[in-house]
Amino acid sequence: MPPGASPPDLRADGPAGAAPYEGLTPDTILDALASVGLEGDGRLLALNSYENRVYQVWLDDGRVVVAKFYRPQRWSDEQILEEHAFAAELAEEEVPVVAPLVIDGATLLSAGGFRFAVFPRRGGRTPELDDSRVLEWVGRFVGRIHLVGGRREFARRPAIDIERLGREPVAFLLAADRVPVALRPAWVAAVDQALEAVSAAFDRLGSLRHCRLHGDCHVGNVLWTDDGPHFVDLDDACNGPAIQDLWMLLSGDRASMTRQFCDVLAGYEDFVEFDRRELGLIEPLRTLRLVHYSAWIARRWEDPAFPAAFPWFGTERYWQDRILELREQIAAMSEPPLGPV
Repeated sequence: MPPGASPPDLRADGPAGAAPYEGLTPDTILDALASVGLEGDGRLLALNSYENRVYQVWLDDGRVVVAKFYRPQRWSDEQILEEHAFAAELAEEEVPVVAPLVIDGATLLSAGGFRFAVFPRRGGRTPELDDSRVLEWVGRFVGRIHLVGGRREFARRPAIDIERLGREPVAFLLAADRVPVALRPAWVAAVDQALEAVSAAFDRLGSLRHCRLHGDCHVGNVLWTDDGPHFVDLDDACNGPAIQDLWMLLSGDRASMTRQFCDVLAGYEDFVEFDRRELGLIEPLRTLRLVHYSAWIARRWEDPAFPAAFPWFGTERYWQDRILELREQIAAMSEPPLGPV
């Protein structure tokens, strides 16, 4: 456990000792929708989601909607409602996000012991991020999200910070004995050095402008149609620097990422100026995401979907790979920031 860190709550961010969705049967889903006037015709399709449970639902009136059942104990009602309000604000500005439907004056609904929201179904395909025109188009819409998001910060939702995404996950993994004893010294040494480099990177930049972010703007949360991109899943919306919504659109070697970022920025800065200093946070933010990811899986292990999806988690090979990954990140953070742009 890092010096000065408080003992973690092993139940934090999710229920302990029980499968959180054990009671979420097809009948429960259909009854929940019926309770708000949406009568299903019996057809359900589970969509790809580990954190929440998301279903495409066919209704008797011919419509098709998407029902999202929130993971118990993850977000408070106020935090979910802030997410919904942000989505509605973006939609009002004609930013292409999928906002929840308002049903009887509410977006956050409850039935059968679960909280849920209902969304219109919006299809699409994975955008071709090797196309400079596509990257510029996506960049324009991220810029529009940040233009709206910059009006104020969230009051209830979290911020991008080292404690929440780095130190606390490390403390959790150690307290929960998730790291094999034989590999623990090497992993602790690597993760401590990596987080020191992350902290130094943030300290060098000093004060940065924060805004409301999508928070998880990877290619899987951007759907493409002939009319362009639209953004889904604001479940991780948070406060933070703009680069958080930009770096996950980049891939490949340094030269490739530089070209991609130039394309994204060409569209982004049609709406909002980007602080070039934030380029120094790409690798630190990637490091925090990697550390948090292991703790995220560990926290969800009582959910039967997780052992089935991540059978290799906890093996020595898994943690050997994480040690190597952290060492690579330490090296990457010692290099000059991405640029020029």
